[in-house]
Amino acid sequence: MFRYTKLTAVREVGFWLLAIVFLAPFYFLITTALKSDREAITSSTLAPPTSPDFSNFTKVLSATGNSNVVMGLINSVIITAGCIVLLILLGSLTGYVISRSTRRWSRWVFYLFLIAIVLPTQLGTVPLYIGARAVGLTGSVWGMILLFTGMLLPLAIFLYAGFFRSLGMEYEEAAAIDGASRTQIFFRIVLPLMAPATGTVAVLAGLIVWNDFFTSLIFLGGSANQTLPVAMYYYIGSLVSSWNQIFAIVIVSMIPILAFFLFAQKKFMQGFAGGLKG
Repeated sequence: MFRYTKLTAVREVGFWLLAIVFLAPFYFLITTALKSDREAITSSTLAPPTSPDFSNFTKVLSATGNSNVVMGLINSVIITAGCIVLLILLGSLTGYVISRSTRRWSRWVFYLFLIAIVLPTQLGTVPLYIGARAVGLTGSVWGMILLFTGMLLPLAIFLYAGFFRSLGMEYEEAAAIDGASRTQIFFRIVLPLMAPATGTVAVLAGLIVWNDFFTSLIFLGGSANQTLPVAMYYYIGSLVSSWNQIFAIVIVSMIPILAFFLFAQKKFMQGFAGGLKG
């Protein structure tokens, strides 16, 4: 039987204090974004806005040129979604082959992918840019999808291979006895059981691609297909001390990735529970 003790009360107070500490930056972010230019400078950071002003978000979303936040948002969504789809497809297939193969080459290939994770991707920026420019992929959304997929594919393969190795062969053997082909076994049985791995790959890849600035600036700089971080860079560079607009554009950039993270986290937990029940 549960008993509410003094230690329990201390723990609750401690958790509430930690929650306040972690949520304080979001409070400052939202309250400052809803203040007018004058109020953002004269009032205290702790003070809420006397009259919420949503014109900051209107200014942010109506920017044009290199600071076009709406177009940057659309490009970031397309690039992030395309990378996640390709990483799940290619990473799961490659990880499955590596984990199920008993030949010696599979172990060495796995180690090569592990080395590719450790090595910093910035080392290959110059040759990658030269190659992408030679085939006309610089300044292109589809070129960025291929680029990010190649950069993050070793990580996706590593994660999928680890999950596949922990999955028994009973489901695959039973499906093979029933006459299912190798392709049917993978897409109808194995891949649905890998929902935890798929959620992990989707969350990690989505966060990395969405927040990337350096690669997008190099390969998309000066084009009409800039991502949201690059558009934010140009927009904030034109401001001096308009913190209300700066915080407004930060909120705009946070909403899609937070929504995706909450959705993927829910799917991750559902997939994990479903795998245990199956």
